[in-house]
Amino acid sequence: MTTRRPDPARRPGELTARELLRWAWRQITSMRTALLLLLLLALAAIPGSVIPQADVDSLAVTRWKEEHPKLTPIYEKLDLFSVYSSPWFSAIYLLLVLSLVGCIIPRLFVYYRALRAQPPPAPRNLSRMPVQASYTTDLAPAEVLERARTVLGRRHRIRVRGDGDDYVAAERGYLREAGNLVFHLSLLIVLAGVAMGGLWGYQGGVIIVQGKTFSNNLTQYDDFKPGGLFRQSQLANFRFSVDDFSIDWLKEGPRFGQARKFEAALTYQVGDGEPKEYGLRVNHPLELNGTDVFLIGHGYAPVITVRDGTGQVVHTGPTVFLPRDASFLSYGVVKVPTAKPGQIGLDGLFFPTFEMVDGNPVTVFGDDLNPTLSMLAYTGDLGLDDGRSQSVYVLDKAKATPITQADGKPLRIDLQIGDTVTLPDGLGSVTFERVDPWIRVQISQTPGKEVALLGVILALIGLCGSLFIRPRRVWVRAVPLGPGDPGDPGASGAGTMDGTGGTRVEVAVLDRSGNGEMDEILTAVVSQLQEASEIVRQS
Repeated sequence: MTTRRPDPARRPGELTARELLRWAWRQITSMRTALLLLLLLALAAIPGSVIPQADVDSLAVTRWKEEHPKLTPIYEKLDLFSVYSSPWFSAIYLLLVLSLVGCIIPRLFVYYRALRAQPPPAPRNLSRMPVQASYTTDLAPAEVLERARTVLGRRHRIRVRGDGDDYVAAERGYLREAGNLVFHLSLLIVLAGVAMGGLWGYQGGVIIVQGKTFSNNLTQYDDFKPGGLFRQSQLANFRFSVDDFSIDWLKEGPRFGQARKFEAALTYQVGDGEPKEYGLRVNHPLELNGTDVFLIGHGYAPVITVRDGTGQVVHTGPTVFLPRDASFLSYGVVKVPTAKPGQIGLDGLFFPTFEMVDGNPVTVFGDDLNPTLSMLAYTGDLGLDDGRSQSVYVLDKAKATPITQADGKPLRIDLQIGDTVTLPDGLGSVTFERVDPWIRVQISQTPGKEVALLGVILALIGLCGSLFIRPRRVWVRAVPLGPGDPGDPGASGAGTMDGTGGTRVEVAVLDRSGNGEMDEILTAVVSQLQEASEIVRQS
């Protein structure tokens, strides 16, 4: 026999690389770690629901950055504008998957062995069990045990009888553990479905003015976020136009001024198919060959016509203004690089229902009942010729010159529908023609949503099984009584059918889930056993 000597180079308590990996694996795959990671994942998702996300609403992100210039660099470094695709969120996600796999697979083997195992033998003294009862009968022990197998075998699994056994052991509720396993497996299925959508799916957003048409290709999107394995060939061939947009405004009550519902009337066409109509509403997406079109926002696009100093129309059409608050006070920009003698830029506010309150211009209603534009004008270099990409919602004023009035104050252009303002110094004129509504839609393809839905359904099934299935064990022991023993039914001289002194029947019930209904179950089992005894006597 050889003894293994300790390595003199290792200090006491020092782990080898293999032991360290084994310890780390046990920590990661423990149920405590899985629950901690699940809680951490839920906490990590909170910023994604509070802070605007670039892959959901890039316009909201732009507005947030303008309103919080000091916090923006910090949030960008922490990837808080794209939480769900950030490295730290992905790390939590992958660790949770690894932990769940490490927890569930060993439990599957344990459950398989438990499923094949027989119910445990009866304790030596059933009278010491917390829920137990006993009675005597004139039936022989073998008949009592046979009746017990018949009664309990209807809803329990019976232990195979061994030679000399004076008891029957029964157990039920094996599916409770199956419910737990199904619940945990469903979490993996949900995570797999979400991962499929993140890898092969995509999300895009686009603003469409009433009367315009959208074709499903990359150049038409305002923002587009593809998955890691996305291919452009996945884009379905369809197009749709916004024919009309209607809003039902609340005009009384505590929610005065809010939109109760809004609907966009679309005409869509898939490939070379026939055009069809659809009413696009919130939570009622249009599905086109596996691609979903959601209505997520709306606003106003004033139609502005700009003429330059030569009288030529250098800009005309709807200009998207972005809402700033619930009253749809909106901000927008007009850029005219081809105007002569110099470039013209306009930026300012759109008031759907304009009023003066205490000397201040406000919009009192989201509906366009009194639409008014109030904009400042600029000329000179608007930064459009230097090759830099520039947002259509931002006016570069670094090298531009404000257009002023005769008294030197900045020229503010206040317009209502049909009004025209002439710019000084022969720069041209600005006309407010009308107001067109616009809608913002999110177009997404999520390949794993059916898998995630299946996981949610399985989670509910597994949770119901783990909550409502009650595992319990029942033991019935039959002890023969000699003549004159306490409780001997034949002590009066009548004897039993086989001449013995009778049988003492002990019954015990053990609940493995903490259920408080064991007394009722014990009473029911004893009653059924006694009824079976009466049937035997009568026969």
